[in-house]
Amino acid sequence: MIGEYFGVFLILIGSIMAVISAIGILRLPDVYTRSHAATKSSTLAVLLSLLGTFIYFWASENFISVRLLLGITFVFLTAPVSGHLITRAAYRSNVKLADSSTEDALEEVLRNKKDV
Repeated sequence: MIGEYFGVFLILIGSIMAVISAIGILRLPDVYTRSHAATKSSTLAVLLSLLGTFIYFWASENFISVRLLLGITFVFLTAPVSGHLITRAAYRSNVKLADSSTEDALEEVLRNKKDV
């Protein structure tokens, strides 16, 4: 009984995180910060939702879903990597940083790499 409520609570928190992620994607100024909002908070939202579903089915029906465990693992491994690669491709394509950005930490690294 408590496990079911805990699973529902995790699903609820995951849904709230998904809404926060969507608001972040709409409100943030450039592709870099939007990518951060999309990967960090939506990954957490999906993980919480899948974990809540796993716990709910485990508590209510004594059913352990390997598919849910594989989904959790897949999202945990692929979402941050894909967000990183999208942001890296945007940077290498010279997509402009937001005006509110104060530092470009990769500029010096890539300039030194071209000199070598």
